[in-house]
Amino acid sequence: MSLILSIETATAVCSVALHHNGQLIGTQTLYIEKSHSGLLAPVIDSLVKYCGFTLNDLSAVAVSEGPGSYTGLRIGVSTAKGLCFALDIPLVAVNTLEAMAFGVNKYNRSEALLCPMIDARRMEVYCLIATHNMEIVEHTKPEIIDTTSFENFLLKSKVLFFGNGAAKCEEVITSENALFIDNVYPDASNVGFIAYRKYQEQKFEDVAYFEPFYLKEFRITKPKAK
Repeated sequence: MSLILSIETATAVCSVALHHNGQLIGTQTLYIEKSHSGLLAPVIDSLVKYCGFTLNDLSAVAVSEGPGSYTGLRIGVSTAKGLCFALDIPLVAVNTLEAMAFGVNKYNRSEALLCPMIDARRMEVYCLIATHNMEIVEHTKPEIIDTTSFENFLLKSKVLFFGNGAAKCEEVITSENALFIDNVYPDASNVGFIAYRKYQEQKFEDVAYFEPFYLKEFRITKPKAK
């Protein structure tokens, strides 16, 4: 028996999910800015309780590792690590973009390539490219978007772009093979589906040393003098 709690805080959307033996039994999502720090813990407690379990029943905790918001990832990972320490259970990490691609691919009936995008400010995004079989053909990286972006893929295949970084790319990437899907956000339920496979394969993280996948260094800037 496995009961896996999944946490997703890589963007402004905060979600948690519970999977029992690989099947989704409960999820809750908050589309509220800056909700992670104050609401994540009570949402976890209520979801586990309403599904008929306690925290002591958990087999593992899965967390969306990034890339994404520095603050959001810190909150999600520290919460996951705290639960794993307290309950003496394993930690499973799932790439945020891979989980997004998995979620869209459940409803994708074409052989188009998948390109999840997370906004990295200005014209930069975090992204990867995966096939409809979920094989990664271009690994997670930061990409500054211009008219030639993804040209090598778009010349040969249709590409589905989605995520909160995709909207600003629609006017720049004008290829007929470029398809855009709106309102796709990282979701803990998709993290949990991938985490279940990793749990079976015992692909666990070192709870003491695990850090979020920031992709870029966090920089603190001083406010400009008035």
